[in-house]
Amino acid sequence: MVNLSVNINKIATLRNARGGALPNLVQFAKDCEGFGAQGITIHPRPDERHITTKDVYDLAPVVTTEYNIEGYPDKRYMRLIKELRPAQATLVPDPPGVLTSDNGWDIEKHKVFLSDVISELKDLGVRSSIFVNPDLKSISLAKEVRTDAIELYTGPFADEFNTNKALAVKPYIDAADLANKLGLRINAGHDLNLKNLGFFKTSVKYLSEVSIGHAIVTDALYLGIEKTISAYKNCLI
Repeated sequence: MVNLSVNINKIATLRNARGGALPNLVQFAKDCEGFGAQGITIHPRPDERHITTKDVYDLAPVVTTEYNIEGYPDKRYMRLIKELRPAQATLVPDPPGVLTSDNGWDIEKHKVFLSDVISELKDLGVRSSIFVNPDLKSISLAKEVRTDAIELYTGPFADEFNTNKALAVKPYIDAADLANKLGLRINAGHDLNLKNLGFFKTSVKYLSEVSIGHAIVTDALYLGIEKTISAYKNCLI
């Protein structure tokens, strides 16, 4: 079974909109785990528009599954990783102010930078994962920078799914095949939902984990979070 990591950024967004403490982010994370999630993902952006620095520290002693902290590896982000040592650090190429992650790393351009960051993560005992596009060059370069894992950016798959799902998933099948041969752990995320997740999981071999936030929170408005997590996990069996 592929692990489900629930991204709880949107819960923090909802809380911040009112300026109080509801919904309670820490309790929501605990409940997600209790309902079967195998990981909690957060992305603490510099502007703190959803996850705050305080949230990052508050969640650290509470998450009992896999704590995955995403972010651009600047000094602020690396300080959090050094102090908290989460199970996984997922490196994304987002500049400050971007709405959401919408592309993988240009690994060739940032090869030295990524290699240095990943080396530091290895010294800290933190699993490294980098956000990549599903092309074979990126997968090969990911191996060269010595990351432990990749996270396949699935936005293009989701965009093309309703038009031609077989064509949409083909680059991901090829990318995962190569990543597996190179010994890389394979994660995936972005715009995966109850309509496309089962097909993606069945088609793309060797997946270890999917990270999903926006769609899970959206579905939970109708189904409740317990039933929603169960529904997503059923897609991953």
